[in-house]
Amino acid sequence: MAIILPELPYAYDALEPYIDEETMHLHHDKHHQTYVNNVNAALEKHPEIGEDLESLLANVEAIPADIRQAVINNGGGHLNHALFWELMTPEETAPSAELAAAIDAAFGSFEDFKAAFTAAATTRFGSGWAWLVVNKEGQLEVTSTANQDTPISEGKTPILGLDVWEHAYYVKYRNVRPDYIKAFFSVINWNKVDALFAAAK
Repeated sequence: MAIILPELPYAYDALEPYIDEETMHLHHDKHHQTYVNNVNAALEKHPEIGEDLESLLANVEAIPADIRQAVINNGGGHLNHALFWELMTPEETAPSAELAAAIDAAFGSFEDFKAAFTAAATTRFGSGWAWLVVNKEGQLEVTSTANQDTPISEGKTPILGLDVWEHAYYVKYRNVRPDYIKAFFSVINWNKVDALFAAAK
């Protein structure tokens, strides 16, 4: 049972004008599909370890050495993107009272959280992701990871993530990553973040 590319939960143009249709086609149909193809090829070499990517990436040392980096890169790429699509919506949403209170407790205010998340996304050198996670202590934390690394490998549960690889924004925003980060806040699916937050606790 191979890992498959999930369908987008909305039309390719649904996030316009913030995320453009051409980028969504390239990002989902090409980049994400490549991660799926590559992780399936890696896992075929060791069928004995199964295909539960979350479990595998939570304990990367247990992944056979000859496919470990391929699973980290491509398995992480698949999990990160499968989550990313669900974290966006054309609908207007807002954090629940419970999540809003947790954000205030962790960061001081929603604006302070937004500033911390924006800084993590802006200052991630090269390719990677910015994250809002629930850490091992059950606290909210802003972090970032390189490449397609996932917070799962650090024992953290991602509840909001932003892809800051150039392929995620270059068609529309060129080299102005901060404009893309700002636009992302207009399409966040806070209902999904709320659900992930509730499950993580």
